Amino acid sequence: MRVQRNEATLKRFQNRIAESRYALPFMLMFATLVWVAGGLTYDQQLWAPYACTLVAAYLMVELNNINALLRIYSRMVSCSFLALTSLAAFQFSSLQGSIAQLCFVVFYICLFHAYQEKRGAGWVFYAFFCLGMASTVFVQIVFLVPFLWLILGRYLMALSARTFWASILGIIAPYWFVVVYYLGTNRMDDFVAHFAELGHFSPLFDYSSVSEHQIITFLFVALLALIGTIHFLRRSFLDKIRTRMLFHIFIHVNVLIVVFIILQPQHFDVLLKLMMVNTSILIAHYIALTRTRTTNISFYFMIAAALFLTIYNLWIPSLIY
Repeated sequence: MRVQRNEATLKRFQNRIAESRYALPFMLMFATLVWVAGGLTYDQQLWAPYACTLVAAYLMVELNNINALLRIYSRMVSCSFLALTSLAAFQFSSLQGSIAQLCFVVFYICLFHAYQEKRGAGWVFYAFFCLGMASTVFVQIVFLVPFLWLILGRYLMALSARTFWASILGIIAPYWFVVVYYLGTNRMDDFVAHFAELGHFSPLFDYSSVSEHQIITFLFVALLALIGTIHFLRRSFLDKIRTRMLFHIFIHVNVLIVVFIILQPQHFDVLLKLMMVNTSILIAHYIALTRTRTTNISFYFMIAAALFLTIYNLWIPSLIY
């Protein structure tokens, strides 16, 4: 009993970091330095993706606070998010991916307000409006919509005729503005071509366009997702029912994105950014709420691997051509 009590109250390095009030400011500085090393100061095209990443990091704080994703005070959700987005330097110039990622975070914030609210059509509309906004830059995100309807009913218990039609209207609403732009600029052919992308599929498992850097980064993020998922499934009984439901959403959406990446790697960069949103929450739960010697050692390895990948993606050229 004494050993168990000491184990439960012991604060290891990972716990001191996870509960520190200085962790998030430090990660913000670290992420900014990485972006500067990636060309932020001399490449103006990086400023918009960088701004999207900062806003998304702040909204991850709000996502954690509003939904009490962690049982303790911790900024590890946002810290993990900044760490993952910073190590993938090959994504820094992707404004498309950054916008989709930001919209995805806002989607979660709005959607979770509809928990057990079958009349929460307003929040469902706002959530799917964000998804519609993401689809204006990455139309393939609509492939997730049928699964999100299932999630809305199974885990949020908020699916009804009103919320269903609210989701449809939410996805369509951004295009009321987009079509006006295309009409005004006489570019309706581009508007049609945007939706034509939904029918454009590359051969399955065609990784010819995926670099060594992308593959290694994906494997690391997938490993973190797996660690976070296994930990949560083993220890979920300690969380409230609502928190369990939300984490099941993160897990299931992550699985869908991984399957999407494996089948259609042509969309690798955007999908990896979406995957990072879910993975950062799962691994934050693991880091903040475990305190054994083994998990502390694994935390050291995570830090070392993240630093190595950051340097690798910034300065080491690919060995596969």
